[in-house]
This record gives sequence, structure tokens and C-alpha cells, in this order.
Amino acid sequence: MKARDVMSRPVISVRPDHTVRDAVTRLTEHGFGGLPVVDDQGQVVGIFSESDAVRATMRAGDGADHRDDPVSTTMTSPVEVLTPGTDLTTVAERMLAGRLRCMPVVEEGLLIGVVARRDLLRTLLRDDDVIAANVRALLDDYAGSRRRWSVEVTGGAVTIGGEFADHAERAVVAALAHTAAGVTAVELRPVTGLTPAWDD
Repeated sequence: MKARDVMSRPVISVRPDHTVRDAVTRLTEHGFGGLPVVDDQGQVVGIFSESDAVRATMRAGDGADHRDDPVSTTMTSPVEVLTPGTDLTTVAERMLAGRLRCMPVVEEGLLIGVVARRDLLRTLLRDDDVIAANVRALLDDYAGSRRRWSVEVTGGAVTIGGEFADHAERAVVAALAHTAAGVTAVELRPVTGLTPAWDD
């Protein structure tokens, strides 16, 4: 896989003349680890990261308020960038070596996307793992956060094992599982010796 396959877009960015306050607001609103800083031509000139935000706050110890300083005074520059065709193994190695939270993706010098650590982590998950996590969360919510059932997923088919109070609860559990994206079938396997309920 390449950077183009996992990068996030459209990209939220800031300009060098934006204030630190504006940049911090965008970081926190969107939950990013860093924002590309681009000039008027759309070229990446730096990264404003959470570390840069903390550094700007620490400078406030000199008695001055630096929240209205321009991003250019605290951003990290120069910045490492990727091309859309950069292999993900290379991306991961560069992020780990440089302790980077995100890397801008540029094409012909222009910003077109960003690869963050979470984008790389998504590639490690199989679709069935994501489905299982979603079904498990739904069932935990229904059960009052008490994990009562096991969940296994193979090819989108969900198998839920455990004890069920009655037929009505089996129906509710099956219906909840079916609401998760990607679920193709649901099988309930009661551990009390009851006949399994199938819901295709």
C-alpha cells in the first residue's frame, strides 16, 4: 500500500500568519496531532504540532501572552513530506525514526493529504476485527457495560456466545448485532444448552 491509499483528505491546514490561538483551536477541535502550515501557493513550509502548541504555552512564562503570535514563530520547520507513491513501510519507518505524529503528502510541491499514525494503525486492522469491536461495543452498552457475551466474526458473519435471559433478549441481541456496518449474518450460541437462534 502507498501513502495515497491511507492519507486523510481534505486537509485542515494553517498559514504562517495565523495565530497560535487559531492553530491550537483547530488542533483540539479536530483531534489532530499536527497541522501542515502552508504558504499562499499551497506549499508546505512547516508543521504546527501539539508539541509546538505546548512550547508556545511554556513561553508564556516570560510574562507575555504569546497566543496571538503568528504560527511561524513556533512551527517546526523544515518539515519531512511524503509523495503519494511512498510505500507505507517507508512511511512507518520515517515516522518512528523522527517521532512524527503526522506527515504531509505533497504532489508537485502542493499539499494534497496527510498521513497520521492513526491512518497507519487502520491498515493493521482486518474488517472482521472492526466489525467485532463495533458489535462488542453495542452489546456492552445494552448490558450496562457488563461484558456478557463473546463475539467472533468471520467474513462478516457474527457469532455471539453466552447466556440469554429469554427469546426476547436473543432477538434484541441479534437485532443490535445486525445494526453494525459490515455484518452479513448473526448466529447466537447460548451456553445453557438452548437451541441456537439463527438470524440471516
